[in-house]
This record gives sequence, structure tokens and C-alpha cells, in this order.
Amino acid sequence: MRYMIMHKLDEDVPGNFDPSPEFMKTMGAFMEEVVQAGVLLAAEGLCASKEEAARITVSKGKTTVTDGPFTETKELIAGFALVDVRSRDEAVEWGKRFTDVFVQHGIDVEVDVRRVYEG
Repeated sequence: MRYMIMHKLDEDVPGNFDPSPEFMKTMGAFMEEVVQAGVLLAAEGLCASKEEAARITVSKGKTTVTDGPFTETKELIAGFALVDVRSRDEAVEWGKRFTDVFVQHGIDVEVDVRRVYEG
């Protein structure tokens, strides 16, 4: 089963979208562990919404494109990992370990673990 592990951060907190070298080293080591476990399919971090972001909204047939930054939204998806695991519980365990990297560096984070629709 494939699960998307998405982490959300507050764009207004300095450093959240500009990670330190120490954070990147810790995250890199964790990602290598996920690779070695054979469950990682893809993973990427995202830039802050002020950097070439757009939000497309369709309401009542009208399409609106809003350029970043998205000041009305405090927490945005900052990155993701796509894993292929045996169960939801296994995906949640990887998600918890993912949050540990942020906690080690004093960063508050929220992580969603969502199963990928496979029709």
C-alpha cells in the first residue's frame, strides 16, 4: 500500500522553509534509513509560497489564480515522502519517525499520513 506522508510548517516562523545544514544532515540520514528499509518511493521538500507558487481556486465556475506568498494560510505543505508499506500502522510509524527529525531541531510540525488512492 502506498501512503503519502506530508509535513506542514508555519511559513511565518523563520527558518521553517530555509532549513539549516544540521537539519538537512539529520533529514538526509533519516531518508537514507527509509531507502535502506526499501519503502521510500519518492521524497521532496517544497519552497516557501513566496517562491514561484500559485494557488488555483475554482468557485461557482470562476477560476482564480493567486500568486504566492499565501499570507492567509499559516501552515502549508512543506514536503512529502511517498512510501510503500504493508499497513496504515507501518505508515504511521514512519510518519512519527519523520516528525522526530523536526523535534530534534526544535521545529514544531504537523504531519498527515494519507493512503494513495489505487482505484
